[in-house]
Amino acid sequence: MKFPGKRKSKHYFPVTEKGRIAFGSDAEKSHPVYVVGIDQLLVDVEARVEESFLSELGIPKGESILLDDKRVDEIYRKLKAEGRVAGEFAGGAIGNTVHNYSVLADDQSYLLGTITHQITVGDYAFHYIRNTSSRVDLSHLHPCAGPMGRAICFVTPDGERSFGIGRGIMDDLPAHAIPESLIAGASALVLTAFLLRNADAPICQAALKAIEYARRHGVPVVLALGTESLVRERREFLRELIRSSVSILAGNFQELGELTGQSDPLLAGQEALDLADLVLMTHDQHGLYLCGHVDEELARETKDQIHSKSIAEYNRFEYSRAMLRAECARPRKIYTHMNPYLGGPSRIQNTNGAGDSALSALLHDLAANFHHRRASPTSPKHKAEFLTYSSIHQVCKYANRVSYEVLRRNSPRLTQGLPEREDSLEESYWAQ
Repeated sequence: MKFPGKRKSKHYFPVTEKGRIAFGSDAEKSHPVYVVGIDQLLVDVEARVEESFLSELGIPKGESILLDDKRVDEIYRKLKAEGRVAGEFAGGAIGNTVHNYSVLADDQSYLLGTITHQITVGDYAFHYIRNTSSRVDLSHLHPCAGPMGRAICFVTPDGERSFGIGRGIMDDLPAHAIPESLIAGASALVLTAFLLRNADAPICQAALKAIEYARRHGVPVVLALGTESLVRERREFLRELIRSSVSILAGNFQELGELTGQSDPLLAGQEALDLADLVLMTHDQHGLYLCGHVDEELARETKDQIHSKSIAEYNRFEYSRAMLRAECARPRKIYTHMNPYLGGPSRIQNTNGAGDSALSALLHDLAANFHHRRASPTSPKHKAEFLTYSSIHQVCKYANRVSYEVLRRNSPRLTQGLPEREDSLEESYWAQ
């Protein structure tokens, strides 16, 4: 099976030579594979500060707060004057995710949002485009008069990130700018809860319209939770939205804990599966969890060591591929956990983008399944309506590996793909 995109070498993600599909240019044109993301387009300004600096500004450590544009300008000038600005980059959770997806897949994605109507060399919009993969199609961005959104990322010595956000035009995406035909052909629609923070903002209505289109055309909706304070603020609204419209939920343990009321990661994942079909959870230095559903008849037992924590033998069926709960005659909840790759980088300067990059790996696997189902519908891989191409264990391994690269490079965006793939016990297991 060949993943979407044109690659000169084998991808890290495990595939087998047996039965590889010839994926020529004609097929690629006939069956484009892509994801669509909607974001509040932001330029990240990264600054190194002490905790006392955050206290002076009244910004809670580890949180994200909104500031008026004048206040952002004042803080920016102060940071520049004191030599604290480490860099200015294209940002935004979904912007990072679709960029990394296109780097991993070497294939197309689409980003929807607003951008400055008139772009000049050196301005914020110029920086955003310059730092985004050419594989990310920006042709559907909605032009507006005004400045780009800006996110000042304050990084304290312990690597924790705190954000001061200047809106600019980032919330001005109107619902009529959402192209239904584009979403109808996507393998996934990717959103962040930040879009839904202000019910009166145009971008909130645009996001809800996009979700409506995705549901109409059977496109999986992927929602990244944002921050713990946002989940606390909009908890009941988010729970109802996820239950009715979201297939895949992504967030860190603090966010999932706030959403579910659970203080244990596995129990938070278990309860989140009552709302969504598949849950990706990052847990700082403790690695990644992936929780999903599979029909009992299609469940596959692990050949790795079985572990018990708050859920006994929680990883027993981690070699199973995830399914939509509605596609399961007898749904079973399945879980897997992965410690940080190689124990994590020896030094982590900041954790910006680790969760976004893990989600991009999951999207790559979803897109592979979408492509393979179209290209080879009679394959045994599709004897049921699976959501992922690989097992949740293997997807978690891939997501963990991509997160490592982001942490190692101290950048929320990948600039190139991963090294050669690694063989695994599970690859031969699936070849049986």
